[in-house]
Amino acid sequence: MESWPWPSGGAWLLVAARALLQLLRADLRLGRPLLAALALLAALDWLCQRLLPPLAALAVLAATGWIVLSRLARPQRLPVATRAVLITGCDSGFGNATAKKLDAMGFTVLATVLDLNSPGALELRACCSSRLQLLQMDLTKPADISRVLEFTKVHTASTGLWGLVNNAGQNIFVADAELCPVATFRTCMEVNFFGALEMTKGLLPLLRRSSGRIVTVSSPAESVKDVHQWEERKQQLLATLPQELLQAYGEDYIEHLNGQFLHSLSQALPDLSPVVDAITDALLAAQPRRRYYPGHGLGLIYFIHYYLPEGLRQRFLQSFFISPYVPRALQAGQPGLTSARDIAQDQGPRLDPSPTAQ
Repeated sequence: MESWPWPSGGAWLLVAARALLQLLRADLRLGRPLLAALALLAALDWLCQRLLPPLAALAVLAATGWIVLSRLARPQRLPVATRAVLITGCDSGFGNATAKKLDAMGFTVLATVLDLNSPGALELRACCSSRLQLLQMDLTKPADISRVLEFTKVHTASTGLWGLVNNAGQNIFVADAELCPVATFRTCMEVNFFGALEMTKGLLPLLRRSSGRIVTVSSPAESVKDVHQWEERKQQLLATLPQELLQAYGEDYIEHLNGQFLHSLSQALPDLSPVVDAITDALLAAQPRRRYYPGHGLGLIYFIHYYLPEGLRQRFLQSFFISPYVPRALQAGQPGLTSARDIAQDQGPRLDPSPTAQ
């Protein structure tokens, strides 16, 4: 096999000069991520020289360097100018923090809140500029949606509407589907799905005219952070649950679920900036991503969810997020009951013991 000489010192000097020019054009931030990336590329260069033919090594090193450095480069941003953005769910959380940041950047912000006198709404009114407009809206009420849509059309007639951030969401489930009333699911869908759909459909003509952006936030961290409210919901569930379901699942099972919710809340990070930065990038990046996974390790979680086999996914979730616990009727030592209906029909001893479901 014919061998190719590794590039000479002069050739490497030319390659280094070109790489430096690319770094300057890429507008990279000098910090630990960049230094780690350069160290990785140096190690990869050392391995390539010893394990691969020169041309193949050069191709691998160039491709890896382009991928790594392009991920670290700050994306090109569009100017804020007079852009207007509507954000739903600004009473607290991501919506509230995003409204503050966009207002500080010079956006005209239309922020919807459930209550104009909520602490979050009062905070926005006190700390933001006069450009920010607070709008009361309940996404389960068509009249509120229509009023906000009409206000937005009138208020952005001269500037146009650049962005819609569907941030409002609701998560009020405290137990398994069988234990929750159907009305709970309907309310959740009205806010999280149909509400966002109506806002998007209603504002699409304005967004199409401005070639604007639609950002939809999907996150369980829009759930209630007040521990006392979760306790109240648990007590309400126990008080209204039919006796046969309470017998099938057991009060200890519901207590366990509530403990998992409280544990998740205790693990939540108070810093919302990764999400706010992702929303800002989606609105202003010259080439925005289709999906954003803000937060440390979140990209890995989605990779495991989408690409690993079912068995490994379940093992991962149970190891890090879901503490395995089964309802009383399915616990070892119990009869082979799988539903509340089985419990109601179970009378008298069985001749043959049923296998225990795990």
